[in-house]
Order: sequence, then C-alpha cells, then structure tokens
Amino acid sequence: MRTLLRIWGKFPIWVHTLAARLLRPRFRVAVAALVFDEQKRILLFKHTYRKLAWGIPVGGLEYGEQPEQGVVREFFEESRLTIEVDRLLMADSSKYDHHISLVYLCKIAGGDFQETHEVSEMNYFNVDDLPPMLFDEKDLIRDMHAKLFQHELA
Repeated sequence: MRTLLRIWGKFPIWVHTLAARLLRPRFRVAVAALVFDEQKRILLFKHTYRKLAWGIPVGGLEYGEQPEQGVVREFFEESRLTIEVDRLLMADSSKYDHHISLVYLCKIAGGDFQETHEVSEMNYFNVDDLPPMLFDEKDLIRDMHAKLFQHELA
C-alpha cells in the first residue's frame, strides 16, 4: 500500500485533480485538525503520498459520519494518537472545486505516535518557520494562529 501511495504521489497535480473529480461524489467534505502546543507551534504530519509532504492532519468524511467523529477517526488512522475536539474554527467551500473543509481546533488526548502507510513523521513547527507545504495550508495555519493568539501577542 505504501508503495502505491508513493507512486501516486509522483503523478502531477492535474492527474490527482482529474481522478478526484471523476471518482468522488459531487461534494467532498474534508475534516482537518489544528493542534497547537504550549509554545503555540503547529503540529504537522509528513504525508507519504504528497509531493509537498508536510501538512495538517486532514481526511475525508465518511458517509453518515458526524464531522467531529470524522476528524478524530482520521487523526487516529494516520497517527495512532487520540485527540479531543475543542471547537470548529472554520467551514469553507472551495471556489475552485467541489470541496468543503471543516477545520477544528483539537488537542492530543493520548497515545504514542506510530508511523502508518499515510504518515511517516509528525513534528511541531513555529508558524514563522513552516516546512515546504501547500500554500493554502500555510495561509490557513497563519490566519488561525493570529486569530487564536492575537490577544497574547499584544
């Protein structure tokens, strides 16, 4: 499975987009977890199937699944860590795709990180020193960090 995901990650982004449009339902709902530590650093996963490997923990909502349950499930499947959902930070409907994203503020509740076929590493990063990753995710992290911690920075 890991080998297939790595091969898939080598295809150009337009192939990923075309496959998603052909194979997925009309609207895809993604659930994402933003986890900050005590130093206000963001937790990122190193995904095995992405060209820009580092990114936020994110996954697809299953049919009939409640969004909060989905983000907890996805996080556990990718890391073997359990999380608690604090609150919904934002819901966004993409201007360019049939995609809705639900972003939750979460905290680690327990477990020990274990590498999976989707995620090889996890690490906390300062929001001013993020690794190469999708620009949309960088913008999201910086925007949410500013909103959550602006009162502490003043």
